[in-house]
Amino acid sequence: MGCLGIVGVFVLIGIISTAIGGGSDSKSSAPTHAKATSSVSKDKKPTAAGKDKSDPKSDAKKADDKPKKKLVTLKVWGTAPAGALGPLDITYGSDSDNRKGTWKNGSFTASLPLKDDAMYYTVTAQLQGSGDIHCSVSVDGHTKKGHASGGYNICDAQLSSGLLGGWN
Repeated sequence: MGCLGIVGVFVLIGIISTAIGGGSDSKSSAPTHAKATSSVSKDKKPTAAGKDKSDPKSDAKKADDKPKKKLVTLKVWGTAPAGALGPLDITYGSDSDNRKGTWKNGSFTASLPLKDDAMYYTVTAQLQGSGDIHCSVSVDGHTKKGHASGGYNICDAQLSSGLLGGWN
C-alpha cells in the first residue's frame, strides 16, 4: 500500500467516525432565542430593550467619542551647551519620514500622528563637544529611552512595531 492508500484509509476512518458520532442531541442543538425586555425610565416612559434613552447632550458626547488618533511623542532633555558646530543636532521621525528638531531651553519635544504602517519611530541627538542628554520615544504607553554624555556622542531611542502588533 502506497502513500495514497494510507491517505485513503485516514479519509475512510474520518467518514466512518463522522457517521457514527455525527448524531446530535436535540437539546444541545436547539436554537436559543434572546428574550426582548423593556424597561421604564425615571420619567415613566418605557424604552425598548437594547435602546438607551438619552438626551441631546449625551448624543453630542457620543459623536465626540470617536476614536482619537494616537500620537507618538519624541523627547530630548538634559544639558548641552552649543559647541563649535552649534547646538544639538536632532533628527526624529519614522522609517518613512525624517525631520530636523530644534533644541530650545534644554529640551526638545515633538508629537507625530501614529501611522498604522510605520515600522519604527526614532529620535537621535548628537552632542556638539560636551553635555549630558537623555532621549525617549513613546507610543501607546510603551517608551524606549537613550542617553549620551560628553564629546560628540549620540543619544538614540527607537521604538519598533511588533511582528504581531503593538510596540516594543
